[in-house]
Amino acid sequence: MKKSCAMSMLLLVGATLVLATGCKGRETAAAPPPPSVDVVEVVQQDVPVVAEWIASTDGMVNATIRAQVQGYLIAQHYREGDFVKRGQLLFEIDPRPFQATLNQAQATLNQTQAALAQAEAMLNQAQAEVTRQEALWVNARATFARIKQLTDEGVVSRKDLDDATGAEQSTRAAAASAKAAVGSAQANMGANQAAVAAGQAAVEKVRLDLEFTKIVSPIDGIAGIAKAQLGNLVGPGSTDEMTTVSTVNPIKVYLPMSEQEYLAQAKQGDGSMRYTSVQLVLADGSVYPQQGRLAFSDRQVDVQTGTIKVAALFPNPGNLLRPGQFARVRAQREIKHGALLVPQRAVTELQGSYQVAVVGADSKVDIRPVKATVRVGTLWVIEEGLQLGEHVVVEGVQKVRPGMVVAAKPYTAPSPTEAPTTPDRPGKR
Repeated sequence: MKKSCAMSMLLLVGATLVLATGCKGRETAAAPPPPSVDVVEVVQQDVPVVAEWIASTDGMVNATIRAQVQGYLIAQHYREGDFVKRGQLLFEIDPRPFQATLNQAQATLNQTQAALAQAEAMLNQAQAEVTRQEALWVNARATFARIKQLTDEGVVSRKDLDDATGAEQSTRAAAASAKAAVGSAQANMGANQAAVAAGQAAVEKVRLDLEFTKIVSPIDGIAGIAKAQLGNLVGPGSTDEMTTVSTVNPIKVYLPMSEQEYLAQAKQGDGSMRYTSVQLVLADGSVYPQQGRLAFSDRQVDVQTGTIKVAALFPNPGNLLRPGQFARVRAQREIKHGALLVPQRAVTELQGSYQVAVVGADSKVDIRPVKATVRVGTLWVIEEGLQLGEHVVVEGVQKVRPGMVVAAKPYTAPSPTEAPTTPDRPGKR
């Protein structure tokens, strides 16, 4: 029994010595250094708030050129892509069928005009006959009245009265017949006048069709590639246009503005777009040197996208811009005074909310929710959650935790050739 107690005491003392030795070893081991992070100071300044939209260019006027008469295309009189003037000849359709139809219509018109002249002569003749017959009737009536008086006095015989009566009745019937002939001649002349008018309209229609064989530009502008080739049968039955001529100075740039942006601007006054400093950024990233203006908006909001189409106008004196180009439109919306700014790289999105890591004077990290609104270049405007002069973590955000002690050093921005592309909203990490 005494041996067992002695052995237990020895084991307990040994274990105590081992534990003491292990603790002493851990106390003497060096603690790891705090993680290093790059920080920047929250700055305050007046900044312009710029809105940006994806846009596309379009001609101020786009005239679709189509053939108005059917025929075979025999000539193209312009060079594709060149500037053309209003009235300049673009295409020519074979005019021979239209010239033949015009000659035939002109011949028919000549015939109807000759018939009209003949009808007019017959009317004049009938009217002259009426005058002659009425004169004979007047003379016959006077003779009848004199013979009747002489008969009553017994100077002449009854037979002379009967002859005078017959002559009066005969001339009266002849005058009535002449008047009827005048009515017939007038009706014939009216029909010939209508035929002449129809012939003139037919000639004018064919002459107009003949003019339409020469297809001219209705506007000044840039003529596009010809979609009809020589020898093609073109005309109203064809659905394809022959080419398009576009006026490109000034040029229209269409951009989709959200309904909220549109309302915010329209409520400022008369409903016009009050954005200033409207710039155009081309597909190669260069800024177009001419300033533009927001000219007008569409009549309705697109129910599928919730946007309204707005047109901006840009001067285009050198015709550099062409319809269909991709572009971005930037416009100054307002000046935000005393805005707090941090780099976009310092802002993290988490489930729809934004946060930054703030390093305090004690070098401890505070993960703080913020309200990030608009981007100004590579910076974000923070409306809530930060104070002027505080330091936020730009590099090393993934390494920090709330309450962690860190070794902060000033952030050095990379050179433009090394800088990564920044998104339009705070990045997800």
